[in-house]
Amino acid sequence: MAPIIDLRGVSTVYEGERRPAIKDINLIVEEGEFIYIVGPNAAGKTTLLETINGLLPISKGSALVFNLDVRKYGREIRREIGYVPQDFMVEPNEPYTALDVVLMGRYGKIGVINKPGKKDRMKAVEAMRLLGVEELANKPIGKLSGGQQQKVMIARALAKEPKILLMDEPFSNLDSGSRDRVLMLVNRLNEEQKVTIIIVTHDLSQVMGQNHRIIVMNEGRIIADGDFNSIFDVAEKILPINMWRKH
Repeated sequence: MAPIIDLRGVSTVYEGERRPAIKDINLIVEEGEFIYIVGPNAAGKTTLLETINGLLPISKGSALVFNLDVRKYGREIRREIGYVPQDFMVEPNEPYTALDVVLMGRYGKIGVINKPGKKDRMKAVEAMRLLGVEELANKPIGKLSGGQQQKVMIARALAKEPKILLMDEPFSNLDSGSRDRVLMLVNRLNEEQKVTIIIVTHDLSQVMGQNHRIIVMNEGRIIADGDFNSIFDVAEKILPINMWRKH
């Protein structure tokens, strides 16, 4: 079987920029893998997720996801990918309820011209229950705390029933109990449903001692790829040592 993600010599340049944000990336991901991506600011971690998700034009190399060319089939690929972005702006007076936002994940599955049905609503409510935010369903998203909004965005991605789940700093607004809940949930999705998980994180406590694959990025390149022990020497040279020691 072909890998679920196959990037070969991929470079991506943001509009208006000359220098590529990621450079000559080679990455093979098999179905059902669980991967953490770590690295300093501006290392290219978010760009890599956006490239996999077909959100950025590829200036060099080839990129296949689900064995489909990302350049040609970005929309089809995104139907099977749940994406939790790092930066999401919610205005305080945003009229959508938390349930409305989670249901938006179903539009990615059924298409924007189709109206969500009973099954879609059930999937959205179930995702909210898994995140512990079902009681917020009818509250305006703009009135929720940062942590509550984060969990709603994760629920939106899960409601899509993705084959690949991309999460960009999903723990940034969560307390330790909520982080543990999210981690337990995504681990279960990975183990029981073979969902491929890729998480970008600065929370190094989540990667220490893990058996999962860890990718280290710096200056737009992958500079280490392996288990925790094999990447540690490289990672501690580019990440503040106190971030490793305090955990």
